[in-house]
Order: sequence, then C-alpha cells, then structure tokens
Amino acid sequence: MSDYFQGNFPLQSVSEIKSALRGLEAEAKEVSKDLALTIAEAALDRKAGDILVLGVADVSYLADYFVMMTGYSRVQVRAIADAIEARVESDWQRRPLQIEGKADSSWVLLDYGEVIVHIMMPTEREFYNLEAFWVHAERISLANSDEGGGKVK
Repeated sequence: MSDYFQGNFPLQSVSEIKSALRGLEAEAKEVSKDLALTIAEAALDRKAGDILVLGVADVSYLADYFVMMTGYSRVQVRAIADAIEARVESDWQRRPLQIEGKADSSWVLLDYGEVIVHIMMPTEREFYNLEAFWVHAERISLANSDEGGGKVK
C-alpha cells in the first residue's frame, strides 16, 4: 500500500503529472516571449524608440512580459498601437483584452493577458519611469531598438 495514497492513485502518477505541468509552463512562457517579440517587431516597423522587453513573470503576477516603448507624437503613439494590434491579430489571431488611453494617445496600454504593452510619449515615460519600478525584471535584448530600426534578436 506504500505506492498509493488516499484515493488509490499511484504515487508515480503524481510525479508524472507534476513533470507534465512543468513542461506546459515552460511552453507557455516560450509562447509569451514569442508574442512579446512579435509586438516589439511591430513597434520597430513604426519607428518606436527605446523599446524595452521585460520578463516580469518572476517578480509579478500581472503578466509574463511588459513591452515598453516611446512614440514621439500622439499620431505616432496611435500608429504604433494600431500596428501592434494588426500584427498580433494577423500572426496570432488575438485581439487585446483591454485597450486604454488611445483617445488621448499620450500613453496607450494594450493588455494581451500574458503581455502588457506600454506606448508612451517621452514626457510620460520619463515621469512614470516604469523601468525603475521593474528594475528586478529580466531584460530581453533587442538589436538597435533605440534608433527605431533593426530587428529583434
């Protein structure tokens, strides 16, 4: 009876289930990262500046990744948001769960669940300084993102 616990399930099946769950969790994190990188590429196409991808899964329950970027005019902020929405919808068949700030366009937030996107004007980005708040998060490197060109690694 030592191989069983209450409910007559073999103990080895518990370890197999835990192993399978760890595998699914790793797979989900990889999908989240790919989504974040797709978002960064769409932002690069619209010349977003200072793009930063943060892996926040280990320091927050809000999301797996934050993608932050700067738009230098309200029109550009809206264009970046539209480009991200279009790319994610075409590549991933997903729409944001929530969109905030698009009418004002000084700070647009796109919430895709496991990835949250912040598109900010320089004044808002400097004032709120989200990078400092999430300093313990893993930074995912991008090539030439501060010039608004280049490709995601």
